[in-house]
Amino acid sequence: MSSARDITRAAWPPRSVYLDYPLGHTSGRPHEPELNQQILRDTLAAFENLRVPGSMAHLPYRWSDSDRWKDRVFAPSTKAEELPECAVPTGDGSAKASAEPSGNGGYEDDRVERHPTPQYQSEDDAAAARASHDGEECLVCAGIDY
Repeated sequence: MSSARDITRAAWPPRSVYLDYPLGHTSGRPHEPELNQQILRDTLAAFENLRVPGSMAHLPYRWSDSDRWKDRVFAPSTKAEELPECAVPTGDGSAKASAEPSGNGGYEDDRVERHPTPQYQSEDDAAAARASHDGEECLVCAGIDY
């Protein structure tokens, strides 16, 4: 599952799913659990149905009505408010954007910070993951200690 099509193609995994969303948002927008779950269901279905090694499925979801958010990623900008469509939802119905320079040569980077441990959108999600992990229901992480 990837939001970096060219990088994924270069790595040539056996099968992959591409979502044209900003990096750090590969499973969808924050605080939209229905969309997150649908993206995950579509990803798992694609992995079941892709038969040709090296295949990449492209999910049909869009970050916004236009591709203007990519301007913020691929072109230098110092003021996020110049590109209001790039604002990231905060979960309370509003969106955040920073007017601060990015510190990345003028390129904006609003990927989610990487953490050494799993991160969850809510405590309920964390509790469900712990219950699944502790009960070894998840065949991916059964026996892995976090």
